[in-house]
Amino acid sequence: MLPVRQSVIAAIEGSALQAGIVLNAEQRRLAERLAMLDQPAGRRRRARRNQSSRGLYVHGPAGRGKSWLAQAFFDAAPVPKTRVHFHNFFDELHLRVHDSRDDPRALESALSELLGSSRLLFFDEFHVHDSGDARLLTRLLEFVFAHHFTVLVTSNYSPKSLLPNPIWHHTFEAGIAMIQNHLDVYHLDGPTDYRTQSPHHTTGFASGKWLTASPPGDFPSNDERVTLTVRGREFPVLAVRNDQLWISFAQLCDSPLSTIEYLYWADAFGDWVITDIPLFDEASREAQQRFVNVIDILADTDTPTTFIATHTVADFLATETTRPDAFRMASRLQLLHS
Repeated sequence: MLPVRQSVIAAIEGSALQAGIVLNAEQRRLAERLAMLDQPAGRRRRARRNQSSRGLYVHGPAGRGKSWLAQAFFDAAPVPKTRVHFHNFFDELHLRVHDSRDDPRALESALSELLGSSRLLFFDEFHVHDSGDARLLTRLLEFVFAHHFTVLVTSNYSPKSLLPNPIWHHTFEAGIAMIQNHLDVYHLDGPTDYRTQSPHHTTGFASGKWLTASPPGDFPSNDERVTLTVRGREFPVLAVRNDQLWISFAQLCDSPLSTIEYLYWADAFGDWVITDIPLFDEASREAQQRFVNVIDILADTDTPTTFIATHTVADFLATETTRPDAFRMASRLQLLHS
């Protein structure tokens, strides 16, 4: 075994030990496969002279440890590297392309700026539900494979299941073909969603709470209501208390907000309180998708969040539908104190 590979596996195992995590057999096999990605590019090409794979696509159900293991590997990999999350990446990419929209090479220039001198790209929570995103993702894949990045992807979807809507699936067939041609596909499965068995945590998103009543005296008065501005657009919220954002479900999900606002507020406020959360199936389809996106962003930014509703989190999740990616939201909400 190569020294670099040994050190990466040791780093992953050390991170697991520190976090109190005992890797199961499938997770240990994935850790060993991840460590193979860290071989120097020239050596890897010689070792795989007759293979086209330059990376790894890890997929499987929520809560099986994909993102945790990939992040532990990423932290240990001693190479120039970039980690991107779906929502953050597309917000930044759209912004940069818009700023250079008169340049026919605007997208390529934006990708070069975003990825810099990185040789390893870790794309967490890869998913495709929109034909417009499919076209941009196809261009992204063309760029990173043409520039010989080592690519690591985690997803809840197998490559063939990306953009599952049959009306639009054909718009990402070229992207799926590139994934299958350039990446090894690894399925991490198992009967256990480990988030349902997580002990209570004291920091980050996992330290959050799901309350069925507001803390006495804490609920904002009408005098505390303020308006926040994001890129020239104004949005009313219940209150801002130093680093804490108070906002209702209606303000957050029934209004025409996008991931742009959610990302901005996740960066601006280190603590959130979301009030008046209805049962999931009582919200409109648009509000459901916005809430799924909010949970994605709050979990990725590790933002402590208090959720306030008249029903328990178990009752809320009992009404969870087949809305795309709602299963990932459900898995993450299992982390909360209730």
